[in-house]
Amino acid sequence: MLFLHRNVKGIIASLIAVPLAGSCAALSANNADVPEPVLPAHICARLASSSGDDTRRLQSAIDNCPRGEALQLLAGRFTSGPLTIKSGVTLWISQGAMLVADSDPRVYDKNGHCGTVDHKGNGCRPFILFKSTDGGGITGEGVIDGQGGKPIKEHDESWWQLARRAQTEGGAQNVPRLIEIDDASHIIFHGITLRNSPGFHVTLKNARDATFWGVRVDTPANARNTDGIDPISSQNILIAHSFIRTGDDNVAIKAGAAGATRHVVLVDNHFYWGHGMSIGSETAGGVSDIQVRDLTLDGTTSGLRIKSDISRGGVVSDVHYENICMRGNRRPLDFDTRYDAHAIGNNIPVYRDIFLNHVSGETGQLVLRGYDAVHPLQFALNGVSFNNTARWLIESAKIVIGPDGVTPAPPREVALPPSLVSTDCAKNWLPFPVTDTPGD
Repeated sequence: MLFLHRNVKGIIASLIAVPLAGSCAALSANNADVPEPVLPAHICARLASSSGDDTRRLQSAIDNCPRGEALQLLAGRFTSGPLTIKSGVTLWISQGAMLVADSDPRVYDKNGHCGTVDHKGNGCRPFILFKSTDGGGITGEGVIDGQGGKPIKEHDESWWQLARRAQTEGGAQNVPRLIEIDDASHIIFHGITLRNSPGFHVTLKNARDATFWGVRVDTPANARNTDGIDPISSQNILIAHSFIRTGDDNVAIKAGAAGATRHVVLVDNHFYWGHGMSIGSETAGGVSDIQVRDLTLDGTTSGLRIKSDISRGGVVSDVHYENICMRGNRRPLDFDTRYDAHAIGNNIPVYRDIFLNHVSGETGQLVLRGYDAVHPLQFALNGVSFNNTARWLIESAKIVIGPDGVTPAPPREVALPPSLVSTDCAKNWLPFPVTDTPGD
């Protein structure tokens, strides 16, 4: 069932409204109230690289670093097993420095399963953990490399090959994530390059007030389950001026049993290969007050995406997309309540108050698929422009058309506004800024 409405009173004001006023991550119309993070004023220690295992000396230096100060890694290669960041401490990885994850699954092992395929997964500790911390983060122009494509120690396959084997066998891979931020607040990532994670690059669970500014996530397109940045049951998250290409969701905003995700802002980011700007698939905890502005999606399989199903669905509301440029996408718009067609459950996904304002792309499939007539999608589209070869797939959706129009017209006999203001995307395409690492 498809419902089209023309220019409902007040809809355009809603399209450009900023829903996050009062939150720590809130942005003004010109972003003036979100200053770029600054480097720590005090350095507790500076470490030179070595030729051996640096785990103990790195962890010791972190543990002995006073709150509010930074541990600086100087140019060179550091190899380490899992590290836990102390509350209030910043890890500063200098230009030319590379922190490399140990390839031995035993150092990450939680239950005897790390480096294997089973039916549960979650058998590995992360490489870097922020747990119940307040303040601190990671900064610098260096690199953190998870070695996902290199052979696992005493194995015949890499972490990524293990993940592909798990897919083939119908199991779950036990691989370490690069960074986990759990029950933490006031975390800042600035300028760092994160690459080649065995699993997800960054997950935030029950986090508050986290900023990612100028971060680069760089992993091959065929590296399975290597999401870029995933806020989960978290609030007041800012991702700005960052570049992400990876083997799964570039960003995935989720909310599970731990609670809702609210007040997430993405502004001036560039995504390359990956699965797109995603919300879901876990939305049972509720996702709301999301703002995505000035984003390019260059070659992602999906573009703007909300995905869930009855096994994990919930309410997704007050999501604003504005000034979005897309090219080379299979599904530039991919809003689907039936992510897993075989899912079982009673958690019906509901997407409402979703606003697309000045969104441009090429061809591909434009999917707006609600659950049923009782639980339709509720969308407002204004200045949404694709090639005439783009194809709509619309089911159970209520759509409002703004004065700047939609092209191609959704499949319904309705008079659309004649004028169309398209987003100027030509100046927005940028090559991925690869971080050079001496001796890599």
